[in-house]
Amino acid sequence: MSDSKIDTPVNTHLPETLPVCPVRGSVIYPSMVMPIDAGRPVSIRAIDAALAQERVILIVSQRDKDVEEPSGSDLYEVGTACNILRMRKNADGSVQMLVQAFARARVETFTQEDGYLSAKVTRIEEEEGRATELKALFREVKERFERLLKEGKYLTPEVAQFILNLEDPSQLADYITFHLDFKLEDKQRVLETASAIERLKRVAILLDAELDLLETQRRIQQQVKDEVDKNQREFYLREQMKAIQRELGGEEGEMEVEEFREKIAALQLPENVRPEVERELNRFARMHPDSAEASVVRTYLDWIVSLPWNIRTEDQIDLKQAKAILDEDHYGLEKVKDRVLEYLAVRKLKLERAKKGEVAAEEVAKGPILLFVGPPGVGKTSIAKAIAKSLGRKYHRISLGGARDESDIRGHRRTYIGALPGRVIQGLRQAGSKNPVFLLDEVDKLGAGYQGDPAAALLELLDPAQNKEFTDHYLGVPFDMSEVLFICTANFPENIPGPLMDRMELIEFTSYIEQEKLEIAKRYLLPRQLSENGLKENQVVVTEAALNRLITHYTREAGVRNLEREIGTLLRKAARVILEEGKKRVRITDGDLEKYLGPARHMPESEAREPQIGVATGMFYTPVGGDIMFIETSVMPGKGQLILTGQLGEVMKESARAALSYAKKNAARLGIPLEKFDNSDVHIHVPAGAVPKEGPSAGIALTASLVSALAEVPVRNDVSMTGEITLTGRVLPIGGVKEKVLGARRAGIREVILPKQNEPDLSDIPAYLRHNLRFHFAENLDQALDWALVGGAQHMTHKPAQPVRKPRRPKVQPAARA
Repeated sequence: MSDSKIDTPVNTHLPETLPVCPVRGSVIYPSMVMPIDAGRPVSIRAIDAALAQERVILIVSQRDKDVEEPSGSDLYEVGTACNILRMRKNADGSVQMLVQAFARARVETFTQEDGYLSAKVTRIEEEEGRATELKALFREVKERFERLLKEGKYLTPEVAQFILNLEDPSQLADYITFHLDFKLEDKQRVLETASAIERLKRVAILLDAELDLLETQRRIQQQVKDEVDKNQREFYLREQMKAIQRELGGEEGEMEVEEFREKIAALQLPENVRPEVERELNRFARMHPDSAEASVVRTYLDWIVSLPWNIRTEDQIDLKQAKAILDEDHYGLEKVKDRVLEYLAVRKLKLERAKKGEVAAEEVAKGPILLFVGPPGVGKTSIAKAIAKSLGRKYHRISLGGARDESDIRGHRRTYIGALPGRVIQGLRQAGSKNPVFLLDEVDKLGAGYQGDPAAALLELLDPAQNKEFTDHYLGVPFDMSEVLFICTANFPENIPGPLMDRMELIEFTSYIEQEKLEIAKRYLLPRQLSENGLKENQVVVTEAALNRLITHYTREAGVRNLEREIGTLLRKAARVILEEGKKRVRITDGDLEKYLGPARHMPESEAREPQIGVATGMFYTPVGGDIMFIETSVMPGKGQLILTGQLGEVMKESARAALSYAKKNAARLGIPLEKFDNSDVHIHVPAGAVPKEGPSAGIALTASLVSALAEVPVRNDVSMTGEITLTGRVLPIGGVKEKVLGARRAGIREVILPKQNEPDLSDIPAYLRHNLRFHFAENLDQALDWALVGGAQHMTHKPAQPVRKPRRPKVQPAARA
């Protein structure tokens, strides 16, 4: 190790060119004496060059301390000119030197010498400024520095006292900046500032920021300390409570609390749910396990941890597979299947866009609430199951028929003994998934009682804009129901409240026609009943004619439930025959039905045998299918009264009055003497008097029967008719065209009169069922009567009465004379 010691006076002469010693992470200010350790070759060579010249070196800070061999661009433009007072080389090649800074120097250019940097420099002269301002800033900076020391900023007492004893404002700014933990950029900016006033201002700002930082740090430390004290206190009290419970035999309760705590932590509850659940858990931890209140809270926590807060199934939508699933279990229902496939297609497109980030994940869950409307037994529930199967989701059915209490939907509040969540939350727990398919069955049969209106409680549940925070009264916290696919069913949509109906999209299920029932019986019902009754496929054969007669004469329904029961009865009878008589195979024909099932229960109406005066053939619709009915009118001497019998509803009675008014107004054109209305009573009767009848669609048939009786013109027996009428003779559209036409076809009718506006409805009837029917589309009653009455329009034209001639008197022959 070599040692060089210099004791000569300090040189304040600044050469034009100086060797450059880069330093990392620190800044040296004029008048300071500092030790510097140099280990990099570039620094050691610069020190050697300075010692070989005037022992003056330029200390410059690096912009990036990670650069090992800096160039001129890696250094700041302002450094400190220093005299090398002492220098010592260590055995490892590093150098230790003691320098005294004496001037700020600005670098004009950097030059690369023999392995080190040199710089052409100019001195930055000190600028004093106004004495008063300088003095005020000097005092302000010193006061802030003292406050900083009082706040706990650590400096050795010797350094702190040395700084406080400084009387030179420039040195005060420099020394404070050097000894405090300011950023390198801030320290360099103070070095580059020539004016003492500006330098003191910068230091004042830095001291203010440091004071604010200390205050914030102190406040955070106090908060942390308070929280730690609180946690320690709670821990101490909890340990005391555990000890007390152990003395009372409550070790099981302690284990139960910890178990709940672990399960709740694993649930990852939403932020708006977690505080309430943790509050109940803390209450439970403070209770005795055998207390009544603890039992209530335990049940509540059991419900919380058993709900699928974050469990969901992934939708796997394949339209071909979905179509196959729908066709596998359902025959017909083409419009319904198309709508379901459209729904699935839209959902698949949304899923694909969500994966690409084009739409938010919340948008995928949004969609219509489907409402399946139709008579019983047409496949509403099984279609909902097929949707769940095609989506790969869980399925749960909630029957709402007869529900009269709001708590069925929203649950009971926990203040009641035996309180439970509503059936929606219960269904979610049973499904075990956050996004199941929920079937809300029979929503048209909800009742309202003094406990509230369950239909009103469904409004929030079935609104996509609100059900994201559905709150059950029992849970008391919101549960996100937006991912649930709700499907509702109903028989009569008019019984559903308007606001609830507005939230749903109606999909209508029509009743099955006979041909569809036949195919369903052959494809699904017969094989299923064979299996359920222990029979093999070839042991019992039911002919197609037998199935047809079973449909028409032994069942009368829109769906196929009773048909399946009758098939089951047939097969049970056949199974008994196989065992008792030892037959290997039983064949059932239409002639065998009476032997197995007894006489036919339903005899479909058939067309009249011949045209009759006052008897018109109408058509009617019921949820179990369509059929024809005869409307009879009799005119008898009387006082002009209209008599209506056959359990007619108010609308049908009004149609009869409108028909009579139309006949009176057009009596002359229809060939009806006006005095007949005043001197006769008109009696209109619809057979099957025990069955109530209602609706405006019998208007044409009522008019034809009435005009036929008054004009004494027969009505054609091979024509059936339906349509609403007005006083002016217009024919208005009606509903149930498909069922009515098929009922007329079954009765043997070959011509049908329909309103002109119902012509598009024929597209719902398969072509092979229409080919042997003739349709007339009436816009007014004149057209309808022309087609309905025997002879047509010629009997509707009034023929003026011929004048009655008086008979001539016979001439009296004169008596013969004798």
